[in-house]
Amino acid sequence: MPTPTPFDSLTDYIALPRVEAVALSPDGTTAVLTVAVLKKDGTGYERALWAVPADGGGTPRRLTRSAKGEAGAAFTGSGDILFVSARPDAEGDADDESGQLWLLPAAGGEARAVTRLAGGVDGIAATASASDRVVLAASLLPSSETIEADAALRAKRKEKKVSAILHDTYPVRYWDHDLGPAQPHLFAVEVGELADTIAAVAEEAVGDAAAADADAGASAADPKPYPATLPRPRDLTPRPGRTLDHAEAVLTPDGSTLVASIEVREQRAGRRAIVTIDTATGERTTLFDEVDVDFEMPAVSHDGTRIAYLRTVKSTPAGPTDYEVWVAGIDGSQPRRIAADWDRWASSLAFDADDEALIATADHDGRGPVFRLPLDGGAPARLTSDDFAYTHVAVDRTSGDLVALRSSWVVPPHPVRIRRDGTVTPLATPAPSPAAPGTITEIETTAEDGARVRGWLLLPEDASAAAPAPLLLWIHGGPLNSWNAWSWRWAPLLAVARGYAVLLPDPALSTGYGLEFIARGWNSWGAKPYTDLLAITDAAEARDDIDESRTAAMGGSFGGYMANWVAGHTDRFRAIVTHASLWALDQFAGTTDSSEYWQRIFTPEAMLEHSPHRFVADIRTPLLVVHGDKDYRVPVGEGLRLWSELAEHHADDEGRMAHRFLYFPDENHWVLKPQHAVVWYETVFAFLAEHVLGQEPARYELLG
Repeated sequence: MPTPTPFDSLTDYIALPRVEAVALSPDGTTAVLTVAVLKKDGTGYERALWAVPADGGGTPRRLTRSAKGEAGAAFTGSGDILFVSARPDAEGDADDESGQLWLLPAAGGEARAVTRLAGGVDGIAATASASDRVVLAASLLPSSETIEADAALRAKRKEKKVSAILHDTYPVRYWDHDLGPAQPHLFAVEVGELADTIAAVAEEAVGDAAAADADAGASAADPKPYPATLPRPRDLTPRPGRTLDHAEAVLTPDGSTLVASIEVREQRAGRRAIVTIDTATGERTTLFDEVDVDFEMPAVSHDGTRIAYLRTVKSTPAGPTDYEVWVAGIDGSQPRRIAADWDRWASSLAFDADDEALIATADHDGRGPVFRLPLDGGAPARLTSDDFAYTHVAVDRTSGDLVALRSSWVVPPHPVRIRRDGTVTPLATPAPSPAAPGTITEIETTAEDGARVRGWLLLPEDASAAAPAPLLLWIHGGPLNSWNAWSWRWAPLLAVARGYAVLLPDPALSTGYGLEFIARGWNSWGAKPYTDLLAITDAAEARDDIDESRTAAMGGSFGGYMANWVAGHTDRFRAIVTHASLWALDQFAGTTDSSEYWQRIFTPEAMLEHSPHRFVADIRTPLLVVHGDKDYRVPVGEGLRLWSELAEHHADDEGRMAHRFLYFPDENHWVLKPQHAVVWYETVFAFLAEHVLGQEPARYELLG
């Protein structure tokens, strides 16, 4: 009898605590974890900050506790902890629920608010290692010239219940939220100027009383002065338009210069450029900007003299382009490419402790290792050799070690220390890894063109030749992606706990196998990605512990596209689950939140040739269609049209079908609310049980 695990119960699973981020103190002794736990009512997650020793010993210590939670932890140069929270501010308005910047002193004491912006703080953009200057991201309404004017205009819109947005640029939404009317800005804040004395508070109270007397007859929406006891945010990016929607920023150690990757708008698209901004004067200098090229992911050396960045020529239907790693002087001088023969795409960059190399992460052969890229032209070296993927890598300059989160498909994210010799030591955590059901092994095959295609195969503990397990082919999204890291949303262990073997393949277009492997599926999604999936499914089904007569397929986003394509081209699967899926590519390309990209990487002919909707009449397998109405990357129109055309071609005289449509009116691309994740999995497993295991149809109780 298999040992019970939290994956046997969806209630237990969603209640598992989750480590979401790690930040390292300037002296390298303390790691601060952002940990999410399920709310008492089971409808969301609350986040708190925990401190753990960064050397692998000790025990976790909780730092924050509030009903609104905390996130986005970062350290100032003096070791104070910054975070963003919507917790109540004793000196602010009682009904203000916007997230603000807070500071927890390293010397002890309670956290206090650093900002009181009407629209709140979007996040911490950058901190300086040798200064208490911080740059934060916050949004202002486009006609607001000051933070006071923004507060007044927001109050007026709220009073009149106006939610309308007037756009003059594209796009108008992103993933799961509308863009505007406010526009992101970058503000410099001197947290060292935070006044925290009784005299300062009394002075502000006197000022507030005088202002109240002077403005007794004024409207509540009139501008009010920004609190004198708080350091005034200094706008570094006035009138930004939409150039800072996805800005990436880093400060020099002394906090004097902000290096940022921003967007240069071009019709309905844009390119990324790298600029520097003097944080005292706001003076901006463009370092790198080329037509049809993106400059992204800036990093600054510890001595403040150099920057590293990615340079990527925009892809076209002819093929994908490489992610080039470059370094230059802090003023943009003497730019040069490094690691030119490294056929991997860096997902993060940081300077090593001695500034003589870059520390990078990248997908690699179904894993996500840490690499060292020498600046002197030496060959890249892989620092970690295990089966994990690493994120949130921070460099401890005092020792040269690294602190990071790592995960795999059987171990959720947890903090670790990586020694210079590659030895990995787990750190203490308030969210210990749960026991995983079954086993995980690699599987690979050779595609029809000779390419190696590999993936992970998760097996139930009792799978054997005498009791072969049903197989679930799970296709990843992206498509520029790899099955190499834990996902709380897509959790194959939940299927393993229910007796399924789960195949997680990386077909053509997957990252971590080189540019040529990606190019095999470029501009032809229905060709080699499809045949790769069938080939590796054949290899899995050839095992004696797999029941080839009981197989199903599922996927989300691009995986949903492939699920639809599979449904129209083979009847080998007993059931198919297609989540947030692309159905009619010509329709999708014009309605997604980033239409220019999709229309740029496909030829019109390939978009039509590889569109699943053309094969709806050939579908013979029951489909479970899942879509959220707030999905702006793959708009709900894709799911609605798929459902309509399934009914057109496959409904009986009374309109009934073997297919099902699970619709979430208030969910996005992923379906993130824990109670809805339960509905999702209950419905998926009931659908699979009916068609793969031969069980009676079942309907989750809360679906009515």
